[in-house]
Amino acid sequence: MDPYHRSTLFFGSRHQGLWRSDDGAAHWARVTSFPRPGLGLPTARRQTHGGLSFVLFDPARPGRVVVGSADGGSPSLFRSDDGGRHWRAVPGGPAADLLPVKAVIGRDGVLTITYANGIGPNGITRGAVWRHDLERGRWTDVTPDRSPDAPAGGYMGVAVSARDPRIIAVSTVDRYHPVDTVWRSTDAGAHWDELWRRSSRDVSATPFLKLDGSEANFGHWIAGLAIDPFDDTHAAYVTGATLYATSGFAAAGPMRWQPWTEGIEQTAIITAISPTGGAPLVSGFGDIAGFRHADLSSSPAHLHRDPFLSNTNNLDYAGLAPAIMVRSGSTHERIVDGPTLAWSADGGESWQPLTPPAISSPTPFPGPSPVRTGDAPIVVSADGRTFLAATVMPLLTRDRGDHWQAVAGLPVRTRVTADKVDPAHFYAVDAARSGLVRSDDGGAHFHPVAARGLPADLGSAAPPSREAQNPLVAVPGRAGSLWLLVDRALYRSTDYGEHWTRAPGPLRPTQFGLGKAAPGAFWPALYAIAGTGPSSALWRSLDGGTRWARISDERHRWGSRFRFIIGDPRRFGRVYVGTDGRGILYGDAR
Repeated sequence: MDPYHRSTLFFGSRHQGLWRSDDGAAHWARVTSFPRPGLGLPTARRQTHGGLSFVLFDPARPGRVVVGSADGGSPSLFRSDDGGRHWRAVPGGPAADLLPVKAVIGRDGVLTITYANGIGPNGITRGAVWRHDLERGRWTDVTPDRSPDAPAGGYMGVAVSARDPRIIAVSTVDRYHPVDTVWRSTDAGAHWDELWRRSSRDVSATPFLKLDGSEANFGHWIAGLAIDPFDDTHAAYVTGATLYATSGFAAAGPMRWQPWTEGIEQTAIITAISPTGGAPLVSGFGDIAGFRHADLSSSPAHLHRDPFLSNTNNLDYAGLAPAIMVRSGSTHERIVDGPTLAWSADGGESWQPLTPPAISSPTPFPGPSPVRTGDAPIVVSADGRTFLAATVMPLLTRDRGDHWQAVAGLPVRTRVTADKVDPAHFYAVDAARSGLVRSDDGGAHFHPVAARGLPADLGSAAPPSREAQNPLVAVPGRAGSLWLLVDRALYRSTDYGEHWTRAPGPLRPTQFGLGKAAPGAFWPALYAIAGTGPSSALWRSLDGGTRWARISDERHRWGSRFRFIIGDPRRFGRVYVGTDGRGILYGDAR
């Protein structure tokens, strides 16, 4: 926003150049005079461009605008001195293979820029920090560590004190060895203080940040850094795990940082269960494993450990013995160095590893065993005595992993659902053969079920990935009662899967979950996500899917990206929603 003309805004896009609005963002037009029009929208999956990395107005010079380009090549810095009508490249600076990623203009008119040889978040190996005097046209290399043996990594975060522009700070990114850090200078970059070496982190409010160690590290992916414009002793930086702040940024000696995250959530959720006893919620996260949420209003004391698996991909609990739980997970490596399965006897407070034996599949199995990669889902019988894991060949154990036996009749790569009341019964959709299979002997043998009323094609009921939710769900408290999502239609069975009825309502959900039935109701409360992208919304039905009521509104969309929705089996009206980057939300009926 132009500080001298507040209805004028510039937007530096990632793919389509520079855009301008002169009516407070009501209308936008591309700035055709800008030298970098952008590389266009990506054509390949998961492809992106660096685009325009920053747009800055000089607070002391009306009409002066500076724009950086991270698309590579030279020049990469541009300026306008007439409010964006005409542009010229700024010569000089570092080598052309370094990209300007972030910048700040101090009140002295000097531009401080961080550079990296990639846009991240991974793969950055080199970087630099340069300052450019916009009035004199002079460049200065102020990179904190210019030694030949400087650790691999780049620079990204940058901040300048509003009170004293000689006080500047920058952060590293992808400097994994020893760790990412923040550098602070009080003389415009002539000398630097590496703060990591004298800093401590007080994470008592969010103790899970210790992960599986004894102390939270300084951070990684420190892409954002800020100095309070009203108090330059107060500063903050972001990491891949949290946001830290200190009120002693100007102090000598030990520097204490604390999470500054109350009311803020930026986590990727994968799965969750709300068991019939114990903690109301047990979650599975990406990167930070997941938690037992005994108190929904406070941070859990620790994450899932023994084993620590950065991603928890599936969870299950025993319907009649909910203290018994199982989980499967993976790490950031393709092959996990250790167990990927675990079980708990205390509702997820502590865990013990499970290691099925390595066996050969009777049919060709491409790639490594799912139990080595974290792709093997695991479930537990209603009484908690049987664990069934979908390894290369499905296996079960009835003695907590001391002995394992092969499961007959269950296809490989099949997601199993355990009945929540009857320990003899397990179910699975055989998507390849478009049928339902069931075990009546505690998982030892599976056989086809008539499944009358289901569609002929059950291909859409195959979970597309290990993180996808199982579309076949057993009803807590009612033996043989099941719900299945097929091609965005809900089906229900009350006789162990022999007969199915399509829910008559018009809703076409993409995900669903079950909760405690309304008082006097026969059917469990149904919660669903329907629609895609901006049109997605949360819904509830109390009559078996005939009538649906929307329970979200236009002001609460949470990014319109969801991982799961489940109800609470003990508390009518409570629903839990896993977002793709904004934490777990829960709501209660009014």
